[in-house]
Amino acid sequence: MATLAHLSLLSKPPPQLNNLFSTIPRTRLNPQSKPTRFKCLASQTGFFTKLGRLIKEKAKSDVEKIFSGFSKTRDNLAVIDELLLYWNLSETDRVLDELEEALLVSDFGPRITIQIVEKLREDILAGKLKSGSEIKDALKKSVLDLLQKKGNKTELQLGFRKPAVVMIVGVNGGGKTTSLGKLAYRLKNEGAKILMAAGDTFRAAASDQLEIWAERTGCEIVVADREKAKASSVLSQAVKKGKEQEFDVVLCDTSGRLHTNYSLMEELIACKKAVGKIVRGAPNEILLVLDGTTGLNMLPQAREFNEVVGITGFILTKLDGSARGGCVVSVVDELGIPVKFVGVGEGVEDLQPFDAEAFVNAIFS
Repeated sequence: MATLAHLSLLSKPPPQLNNLFSTIPRTRLNPQSKPTRFKCLASQTGFFTKLGRLIKEKAKSDVEKIFSGFSKTRDNLAVIDELLLYWNLSETDRVLDELEEALLVSDFGPRITIQIVEKLREDILAGKLKSGSEIKDALKKSVLDLLQKKGNKTELQLGFRKPAVVMIVGVNGGGKTTSLGKLAYRLKNEGAKILMAAGDTFRAAASDQLEIWAERTGCEIVVADREKAKASSVLSQAVKKGKEQEFDVVLCDTSGRLHTNYSLMEELIACKKAVGKIVRGAPNEILLVLDGTTGLNMLPQAREFNEVVGITGFILTKLDGSARGGCVVSVVDELGIPVKFVGVGEGVEDLQPFDAEAFVNAIFS
């Protein structure tokens, strides 16, 4: 069986590989095995801070992908440029009404839309905005200020104890496992030692899917040794392994669940408690994956998950041109929780760190 060092040298699985998973370093849960002594080093306390900053800085070089990801939103908001091109004071009410409609169509939500439009109206009537270009700049600034004020902690907050633990949660079909794999790719490229935990024990193909991502990224993985194993047991074992073998980050997949299924939501509480018993303060991040194509329908999901386990950040997926980007502003405005990553395509590098300024420029260009 190949070691992690061997895997990290492979950019692609060899074509002659018959068994896709034969080279993945796997750990099966064995209730009979005795835990070994572990030594958790809290050295290099600046490592996680540097890691978060590096990932965030990469967002500024990935503006083109963010730009392409919000093409539909940009098309919906293109009418704003036409409205403001020949703006004059006598047509203020008509222009603002149409601007309001454009924001609503892009899923900015009624509350935030009215707030933005009324502030523009006040500034226009007070003589602070005297041209169409000034109105557009003020519009962009109001959106940017909101994102930076209510969702400013867009960097991963990984604490200082190793391993840092990140739980990925969300409803079925939102893209949790894929997002976890892409996040592993980003973290590993920045020098972090990553362990994956296959905590989705309900969906038969989930473990196999995560093993494929482990193969692609050269990461180790912990999977259950039996069907329908308790997710909390799998995650607990993974975090123990991460602590004993000095992994930097343990990425925990979980089963998809409807936010209205309270028994399954309770399972997330058990998972959270289980990893917290192994590493104090864990999980460091609980990231909720939201399907960007659902628009404002994501808000009820976000409310329920946050109430149950305390969400620390969002990953918005499927923002590949078909989504209405105003939902980003709405979810941050209502819950005050930052968006940390956005998925803008199917490629391994298409999970982009969220950058508020790049986002605003992308939708209002």
